[in-house]
Amino acid sequence: MKNTHRHDSFFAEPLCPHQEARALALEVICRLFIWMAEAPSLEERGVRATIVLFCVRPDLIDAATLEEVGEKSGRSRQAVYKLAESFRETTGFAS
Repeated sequence: MKNTHRHDSFFAEPLCPHQEARALALEVICRLFIWMAEAPSLEERGVRATIVLFCVRPDLIDAATLEEVGEKSGRSRQAVYKLAESFRETTGFAS
């Protein structure tokens, strides 16, 4: 049996915390944009963007409830709740 040396850079090179953080942030942002872009219309993309703000920074939408978001967008509370759940599942974001 031949004894070959296998170079595994995972163990040879130390991780840079800044690069790792950027890579993780990029992954989340990509998932977010893909989730929003999958909406069938521009209006639906706007609703999805509002749901993101609801989940991540509710202060930017005056702490509106899902019911209020639904009323302003012409959707039921259940419809926007499903969107919020879809966002959380897609991005792994737990609020």
